[in-house]
This record gives sequence, structure tokens and C-alpha cells, in this order.
Amino acid sequence: MKKVASLRYGVVFKKAFCVPEIFTAFVRDFTNIQLEIDHIETEKSFAPIIGKIDSRFDLFAEDKKNRIIVDIQHRRLTDHYARFLHYHCAAILEQASNAEDYRPPLKVFTLVVLTSGDKHKTDISTIDFDPKNLKGKPLGEISHKIMYICPKYVNKKTPAPYREWMLAIEDSLDKEVDESKYTHPAIHQLFQQIENEGISPTERAAMFDEYAEQDYVKKKLEAKAITIAINLLTSDSGLTKKQIAQATGLTLAKVNELALSPIIPEDE
Repeated sequence: MKKVASLRYGVVFKKAFCVPEIFTAFVRDFTNIQLEIDHIETEKSFAPIIGKIDSRFDLFAEDKKNRIIVDIQHRRLTDHYARFLHYHCAAILEQASNAEDYRPPLKVFTLVVLTSGDKHKTDISTIDFDPKNLKGKPLGEISHKIMYICPKYVNKKTPAPYREWMLAIEDSLDKEVDESKYTHPAIHQLFQQIENEGISPTERAAMFDEYAEQDYVKKKLEAKAITIAINLLTSDSGLTKKQIAQATGLTLAKVNELALSPIIPEDE
């Protein structure tokens, strides 16, 4: 077993995936694109800003044909699908130079790694921008694509090229990995990159700050969810406790606990 830093932290994820060999292997296995790069940017943003939001990309790389964005998200936010759609569109719009040709020179692929999972409990979900006819056949006009990757929900049906990466990311979250379970050379390189002994004091401080921020946001979101659940329980919403749990993201046990409050009547 190898002691490693958890890939749930942005500073650790960037440390691992800013290595060109690891980044390109990851991208190849998820997109079937062989990037030709020797550098990956972190915290990339565009100047001037596209739209009204200063989108910042965790990891950003491009060659002569492709622009690849990889983002790590541990906080379980309600808007992460819309948030990264916005980021993706900004990376397309930034390429527009004039009104004579709206086709961007680079194809844009965004890979979003959701280490905490999300309410849909789906291993892989995609947004495919290619138009399709009424029979669902793609026209082959637009290649841009977003992939939302949730390692928490990897399963036997997850396509093999994705599975080992997702298992490795999920395996790292408890800060210990069993290297013998993995055959991919780039994953072994990734484990070496995030080995516990190789984490610098500066990186550890950034991890601590990130943990504190994540904990604060988690508590704030949970408090908001509890308030919504109580309002639903005390109103004439007609929702069952199970439906309230699904709507708020709280566990059914937590909703049942809230329902025991004297001010909340029992379900009929």
C-alpha cells in the first residue's frame, strides 16, 4: 500500500495532472484524442473576459487541433452542470475572431471530475454538441463535447478505458492506494507524483486551506438544505419524506430526524 495525498484537493489534482505524460494519457483514454503537448496551464483564464464571468480552468492544454480542459470539483454544488457548460462555451467563444466564419479552429473538450459524486449517481454523463437528425444520427458537424466523470459511481458496466482511472481517483480519496490493482503505466506515475512524502509544505498548507473552505461550504449548504426541508415538512407541500430527501440532497434519516420536531406534524 502507498500513502498518497488525496486527489479531492485541487492542489494535488493539479500536481498530478500537470505532468504532460499523465495528462495526455488521461485525455486519450476518455476522448480517444492523442494530444501533442509539452506544457499544461493551471488556473487558466482569458483576457479579455468572455461574458460577465471570469472563468478559470484548473488544467488547460491545447495543440494545433484540440483545446482540452480538465476541472476537478469536490464540492457537491447544485449548479456544476451549468457552471462547466458555461466554462466550456467560453473556451469556444474565445476563439471567434470575426463574423465571416463561426467555426473555431480548435475542437473543445471539457472533462469535469466530480470526486464527491452528485445526486444523479451516474458514472459518466456527456453533453454532445453535434446536431442529430430525427432518427438520432449525428451529422458530424460539431465535435465539441463535455464529459462529467463521477469516480464514486464507477461500476462493472463503466467502459474499460475509463474504469481504471476512475478507480484510481476514488482509491486516493482515503489517502492510501493499492498499486497492485492497477496496470496502467500512467496511473503508477500518477501515484508517484502524489506520494505523501513528495508533498511540499506549501502544498500541504494549500490542502489545509482548501479543506477548511470545503468544510465551511458543506456546512453552509447543509444548513440551507435543512431550512428548505423544514419548510417543506411544515407546509402543505404534499411531498413525502423520501421526496423531500431527494429534493434537498439530505439523507432520509436526516429528514426523519427533522420530522420528529414537535412543530412538524407526522405524515398522514
